[in-house]
Amino acid sequence: MSTVTPTDWQTRPAPETAQDWIARAAAVAAVLATDAAERDRAGATPHAEIQLLKDSGLVTLLGPTEHGGAGQDWPTAYRVIREVAKADGSIGQLLGYHYLWNWAARLVGTREQWEHVEAEAAKGRWFFGGAVNPRDKDVVVTEDGDDLLFTGHKSFSTGSKVSDVTVLEGVFEGTDRHVFAIVPSDTEGLTFHDDWDNIGQRLTESGSVTLDRVRTPWASAAGYVDKEFQPRIYNTLNVPTIQLVFVSFYLGIAAGALETAATYTRTKARSWLHGGFERAVDEPYVIDTYGDLTAKLWAVEALADAVAAEGQKLHEDPDAVTEQTRGDFEVRVAAVKARATDVALEIGNRIFEVTGARSTAAAEGLDRFWRNIRTHSLHDPVAYKRREV
Repeated sequence: MSTVTPTDWQTRPAPETAQDWIARAAAVAAVLATDAAERDRAGATPHAEIQLLKDSGLVTLLGPTEHGGAGQDWPTAYRVIREVAKADGSIGQLLGYHYLWNWAARLVGTREQWEHVEAEAAKGRWFFGGAVNPRDKDVVVTEDGDDLLFTGHKSFSTGSKVSDVTVLEGVFEGTDRHVFAIVPSDTEGLTFHDDWDNIGQRLTESGSVTLDRVRTPWASAAGYVDKEFQPRIYNTLNVPTIQLVFVSFYLGIAAGALETAATYTRTKARSWLHGGFERAVDEPYVIDTYGDLTAKLWAVEALADAVAAEGQKLHEDPDAVTEQTRGDFEVRVAAVKARATDVALEIGNRIFEVTGARSTAAAEGLDRFWRNIRTHSLHDPVAYKRREV
């Protein structure tokens, strides 16, 4: 990690407006960008990078102001994720998942639970990880008096060794009832494995995790009162909310790819010897490609901002969320997810058309943008998003 860390962030007044926080995120991205390609190749646990997010205050963006948080909304959070992901897709993903897991207490928990979690998280600048995959019944939850025991194995987690707390998910033994709980990441029985070895998003700490009778009080079971879950339609907004997190770092990575490629074209690319132009930046094919890709990116960014604003209305009045409003929102999210995936993959691929053969050198690291998008976009098939629309 670069030593160009702004050490005065903790002593300067915190940003106040949404635009100020987006500018703070851009400043964080500038630090991350100094050695992004090198860190991608090294694949080391991003302790310094997460400390940067904490020192800058970005981790408390959604936290209550009375406890030291920024009190910002989801549309701002999505923009912040995009800014960070421009420099480093992995750190953008980690930040986005952190926001979701921090907000999960409000999505699923009782008022008493989420007020406590949000207050403590803001005061302590907690960084959240998650060992959650509701698709599979791979973690069994049993009762032991006033405690719950989580036992099993998750193929993927996010945040693992860089997190302060981890959101766990399991199924009560012999039932179909899922339960979520937040535990300290150093809780006995919680073992994170260093087996994340994929082609992209290398710094997301997304390896598997083993849970060996991980103990947590019944009172930490999110949304349960007297051992019975209290359902709301709002509980189901975790899916479209995290899908917009995905959209945000896809668009950030795509924007970063365009910016990095443009710098390379201006400073290093050579014009084609038969093209009749001295500089690559004057070639009409190069200009056309950048114009085409930029227009596509701007279009999907605008759609993402519009859908984020629609979702914020649901977050502001959770009890008013109906099956219809939730469903309408999900369809809009599916639409922007499909477009963001396609456009980001196209940008990650086509930047090489305007940078040239020498830009494929490993030292340039231009391949990381496509690798990052390709790896995470397989999280769920985009064809099913189009089917929802």
